[in-house]
Amino acid sequence: MIPEIKFTLPSILVEDVNRDEIRNQYREMMTDVCRRAVELHQPEIVVDFELLPQMTVEPQWGEMITGLLREVLEGFRARDHLNFLLRVTPVDTREFKKPPLRREGKELDDVLTSLRVCARAGGDMLSIESTGGKEVTDLAVVETDIRGMLFGIGVLASADMEFLWDRISGIAAETNTISAGDTACGIANTAMVLADRNLIPKVFAAVVRTMTAVRSLVAYEMGAIGPGKDCGYENAFIKAITGFPMSMEGKSAACAHLSAVGNIAGAYADLWSNESVQDVKLLSASAPVVSMEQLIYDCRLFNTSLGKRKENELRDWLVESDATLDPQAFVFRPEIVGEIAQTLVSEGEYYRRTLAVARKTVELLTRGVNDRTLILSERENKWLRKIENALQDLHEDRETFIEQERKRWEECTDVRQYGLK
Repeated sequence: MIPEIKFTLPSILVEDVNRDEIRNQYREMMTDVCRRAVELHQPEIVVDFELLPQMTVEPQWGEMITGLLREVLEGFRARDHLNFLLRVTPVDTREFKKPPLRREGKELDDVLTSLRVCARAGGDMLSIESTGGKEVTDLAVVETDIRGMLFGIGVLASADMEFLWDRISGIAAETNTISAGDTACGIANTAMVLADRNLIPKVFAAVVRTMTAVRSLVAYEMGAIGPGKDCGYENAFIKAITGFPMSMEGKSAACAHLSAVGNIAGAYADLWSNESVQDVKLLSASAPVVSMEQLIYDCRLFNTSLGKRKENELRDWLVESDATLDPQAFVFRPEIVGEIAQTLVSEGEYYRRTLAVARKTVELLTRGVNDRTLILSERENKWLRKIENALQDLHEDRETFIEQERKRWEECTDVRQYGLK
């Protein structure tokens, strides 16, 4: 297990007048976390540079900071033998235009240019949190509309992933970098956060989570090889299918968001991430340094269990500590992950995959309630039955379903941007 550290700036405008200050802050953050890694005898780290929006819109910013981070990392490798990989993650700025232009226009050019220049400036791995279908799922999630989520994920997002990752994998081949993977953060983590605040049912968020494995898997079908990006909790299902390494986040990512899967996520991790933290001063040190230390100690425990051949015991404890308390954790039980992964690969087409996974998830959640391995409130049980009934009413045929749904969403999305007529 290797720690993957992420950090970002405090509030500051990314503009030329602040160029020197921004460069100095990134250099200081990178230097401080590397120094702490060396002090704690950590032999290797992964760094994920998540670009800010303006750094993607103006690719020279991303190029500059990537090169700066690489320079600092190379210095620590030469002097202290600290090995590293540098992941670069531009923002999917296609989301900024409404309705979004997914397959044309400046926003798409900015994303692809940013990936290319960051790769050439020193990035080792290429990732993105792509937002295909989000103009539909953002509305569907707050309305707990499972039909809308199926349209947004199984039709739109999956088609967009195929288009986008064909190009990202091409850039990786062109620049001799690693096509690493995507995440459904904008869809599934939105549902998770809303569920944590009791604004939507937790069972709805759990079903959405498993559904997003379909769209995230497309990156690997288009050439990605991992390590999958940390905030994609659906990586558990993708790892079961592909065997590729995955970055995960859990309790040590509480600096970025709260979740009900703080331990169980660790059962699937190859990289262990803090998600992201701003460069602010805490009592002990800066927040990025604190996160680096936390990740290193977590990874020591994981790796000690491997060395003692006790990894299965640790895995089981991580799973059992979370799995019964929340449906979002329950769907990450290893046996559940296996059944959902098998269901996914039994279908070939994206829509049918997503529908099958959603129905299977409801079946497994129901089974968990019946055998008392999952505790649900009366409200959550009612919502589970409501979702089950809604899924039963959906048509098996993709074209029929699209024809039923497209008019509902024509004001917020242009289906031609997803290759639909």
